This record gives sequence, C-alpha cells and structure tokens, in this order.
Amino acid sequence: MNATILIIEDEASIRTVARAYLEQAGFRVLLADSGPEGVELARHECPDLVILDLNLPGMDGMEVAARLRQDSDVFIVMLTARSEESDRVAGLRIGADDYVIKPFSPRELVARVEAILRRRRSTTPAVNSTLRFAHMQIDPDRREVTVGDQTIDLTTTEFDVLLALARRHGRVLSREQILDLVWGNDFYGTDRVVDVYVGQVRRKLEAVAGVSLIQTVRGVGYKFIDEAV
Repeated sequence: MNATILIIEDEASIRTVARAYLEQAGFRVLLADSGPEGVELARHECPDLVILDLNLPGMDGMEVAARLRQDSDVFIVMLTARSEESDRVAGLRIGADDYVIKPFSPRELVARVEAILRRRRSTTPAVNSTLRFAHMQIDPDRREVTVGDQTIDLTTTEFDVLLALARRHGRVLSREQILDLVWGNDFYGTDRVVDVYVGQVRRKLEAVAGVSLIQTVRGVGYKFIDEAV
C-alpha cells in the first residue's frame, strides 16, 4: 500500500477535492475536520504525512503541529490562507516541512506531497556510514545524532539539513545548494526555509554541545565546522 496522508481541514470542499486527487495518485487518505480529532487520528494511524490547516476549530493548527512533533517526526504540510511571511516562518519553526497557500492547485498539492515523500525513500545510507566529529556522532542509518551519551531530538527535516552540512564539513554551502540537497528540485517555497531550519538545528546542538558548530558565512550560506575524527 502507498503512503498514508492525513488531511486536517475544517472546510469540507477542500477535504473532498484534496482527498480525490491524492487517492487518484495512489495514496491512502484519512480525514479530520478539527484539531483534536486530527491529533487523535495521527496517534492511532501513524500517517506518513499530514496536510494541516492553520485555522481549525477546537485547536489552532500551530498547536496541532506542536503536539504532532511531540509524538513523531511525521512530515507536515501547512495549508493556510495566511500569506504573510511571518505566519509561514512560525509554522516552519514549530516543525512544518512545507506550506501551501489557499487558493491552491490540487495538482500542485499532490506534487508537493510526492516530492516530500521522495526525500524519505531516497535516503539509502551506506554500511558503516556513521559520521564522527569532535563533539558529536551522526548515524544516517538510525537517523540519530548523539553528543556524548545524549541523543539530540531532531525532526526529519532538521536531521536532513544537518546531514547535508556535516557530509560536507568545512565547505560553505549556499542556501540554494542546501535546498537542492534536502528539498530537491521540486521545492516550491523560498530559500528562507533554509535559514529557519539551520537556526533550529544550531540552537539544539549548542544547547547540548555548548559550542556553535554551524557557521554563517554572510552573503553566501552556511558551513559545518566541527572537526572530523
């Protein structure tokens, strides 16, 4: 069976259209029309990806995303009428992987879902591929980052961003290069998403390692600076 998609959206017409197009593309689709129902359904069904409206009855979409992130690293696509950058950035900071602004093309929505899920399927780590640095270890096979005996809690996208930088440690990667490595050519957003995710990864690493391991190269991009061992 193909991937399972959970749509949390209170507008029946949007649910119906999105479901029809996703099922036609071969996905199993689950529906919820409120925040609490969506959280409960996600916990029981463990979907591969959640399409989440921000304006929901019973529980705001931001809170829904935060609760989903407490339980899993499921991919989240925000579906919202809010076009302001501050709303998109806020959603990305609480763990969303992409966003679609209403009104939207159902075909574009399906394309984004397929592009995000391809990222997970394309992860094929080699044997003994653990990356070892002075302050941490990164295991692509287990998708784990450890500092000493402590595991760093990263979302799927946060891990992918760190891995892209760490595999090229000492080299400066532009935002466009990071977008291509992590999101691929099918990404529809702007490179602002890179700044958000690098910032989140950097904060999490610094909180445990006590040092800054990702350097900003002004006007160019970012560089992972931990020393390989």
